[in-house]
Amino acid sequence: MKNLEIYRFIALVLVIIGGVNWGLVGIFNVNLLSAILGGFLGRLFFIGIGAAAGYLGYLIYLEKVKKV
Repeated sequence: MKNLEIYRFIALVLVIIGGVNWGLVGIFNVNLLSAILGGFLGRLFFIGIGAAAGYLGYLIYLEKVKKV
């Protein structure tokens, strides 16, 4: 059960990093993750961020279903 807590924490951190990065893109037109990580590694990181967002969305869905 502890592994699920770790997955939730990692997913939350990834989504926060992705949100900050998109905020920088929107305000300053600077993609910080791609600048730091490079093209291919940055793309893999964005895939991880998307998967983390999907996972968090799934967890929110499960919480809503439990309450019904």
